[in-house]
Amino acid sequence: MGLTTIGGLPAHPLLVHFVVVLVPLSAVLVLCSVLWPSARRRLGIFPPAIALVTLILVPITTDAGEWLEHNSPHSELIEIHAELGDQLLIWSIAVFVFAATWWVLHTNRFTEWRSARTSLSDSSTLLRVVTVAIAAMAIVAAVGSTVQVYRIGESGAKAVWQEQS
Repeated sequence: MGLTTIGGLPAHPLLVHFVVVLVPLSAVLVLCSVLWPSARRRLGIFPPAIALVTLILVPITTDAGEWLEHNSPHSELIEIHAELGDQLLIWSIAVFVFAATWWVLHTNRFTEWRSARTSLSDSSTLLRVVTVAIAAMAIVAAVGSTVQVYRIGESGAKAVWQEQS
């Protein structure tokens, strides 16, 4: 059993605030890193580090949400919210993997290693294709994770507020 309460209050509504901030922040950092080379150099390790923190918090938050769901009266709207919440883990994994991969591809060690090996034009072309593919997937993951957080929040708000009316 994970973190279910904080100070006697259900942990989920408290933890969700971190996720709501960190998922879009991770997405923006990844987008800046991928689309803006000077920002990538300034941001350094921050995009994958923030994405890792987000990745750690998502299952903790969903676990607390599952506990809250099981300790609340049954609701179709809460079920929908929980299902959407479970899907965020996949998006968070993708954002972290692409943020970390992008960072590794642009570290000095990798750049030096790549420069030493680019005497073959085929490997240079292949590396460009792989880099563009990773950039495209990072963009999709960043946008998708933000859209998913919105969908989860919308369904959670409906579940809470429509149940009270």
